Amino acid sequence: MNTLSNRINAIEESATLAMAAKAREYKNRGLDVINLSLGEPDFKTPQHICEAAKKAIDEGKYFAYPPVAGYQDFREALAAKYQKENNVPYKAENIIVSNGAKQSIANAMLALLNPGDEVIVFSPYWVSYDALIRISEATPVIVKGSIENDFKVTAAQVEQAITKKTRALIFSSPCNPTGSVFSRKEIEAIASVVLKHENLLVIADEIYEHINFTGDSLSIASLPGMFERTITVNGFAKGFAMTGWRVGYIGAPKWIADGCNKIQGQLTSANCSIAQRAALAAVTGDQAPTRKMVEEYRNRREIVYNLLKEIPGVKSNFPQGAFYFFPDVSSYFGKSDGTVTIANDFDLCMYLLDKAHVSLVPGGAFGDDRCIRLSYAASEKELREALKRMKEALQKLR
Repeated sequence: MNTLSNRINAIEESATLAMAAKAREYKNRGLDVINLSLGEPDFKTPQHICEAAKKAIDEGKYFAYPPVAGYQDFREALAAKYQKENNVPYKAENIIVSNGAKQSIANAMLALLNPGDEVIVFSPYWVSYDALIRISEATPVIVKGSIENDFKVTAAQVEQAITKKTRALIFSSPCNPTGSVFSRKEIEAIASVVLKHENLLVIADEIYEHINFTGDSLSIASLPGMFERTITVNGFAKGFAMTGWRVGYIGAPKWIADGCNKIQGQLTSANCSIAQRAALAAVTGDQAPTRKMVEEYRNRREIVYNLLKEIPGVKSNFPQGAFYFFPDVSSYFGKSDGTVTIANDFDLCMYLLDKAHVSLVPGGAFGDDRCIRLSYAASEKELREALKRMKEALQKLR
């Protein structure tokens, strides 16, 4: 019988990967597609990080299985980073290195969630949160932030969503897909709600930590009482242009870290040995390349924001971090160019791929089907051309 498991049937394919695959398909047909669907830096991994990987290979000491949780010196370096930069007193025993931040989140959910548990998900959310909760046989409870509030969920909304079944809440700041950044005051308010409820945990996704234009950041784990309640997720893909190296990690209370280590030991074992040596160089070495990348993202943000404002019917917030825009495009729903009628976010993305050869992601995959996600991790030339094509194609819808 060709029947997959219930947990697989409960989830969908990643929308970001699906749209990226569509873009590749169109490119293979010879079309000039500008791909703004993937959350992947268009910069190369900084040279000193690559050199560290080469050195590790040449030394010939890193070909055996690493410890499941990661090399001791690497975990100590990550703990030192948390202590210095985030004011969170993690030690090496609190750190688990995984095959990307996605596995870090999956480990935490599999280690903590039971059937019947609920997880509050701040929406808009990264596409995999919902799926990973369902794979863990728990139930996602979606709490929506409005574009008027920069897409940010409030502490009052969190309080209202908590039930006896609530086990955890998960959010990202800076946020994928909206670029929103929670202020210190907002995070403190959320923490105060969490602390009122025994056994309620927070999964704080800080993967875009370095791409923050506000000049201020706060790890919720640093607040009084929150060290014991927080799993902090991070990685090297975004801030160090290391997507393909697949290095993510968590900081968490030891009992949670031990549970994640146990899960990972059965699923994948350790992260790649050479990738860990490269990531060690990233976290301990020169941060200038990261700062340079962030300034470039800041410049692109200004360009895209101004170009989006020139497109009638598109409503956007002004993102304070990450490298995304999440504009509301619902004013185009129900309109037609004479041959194609736009019913929803998916139709609009396919229309823009077909007519403008620009690849974007439907917002419904992130919890808001009025919007689409645009990644500005692309060159200024590509971004200007993509927005020009989009404007021209959308003008044909009436």
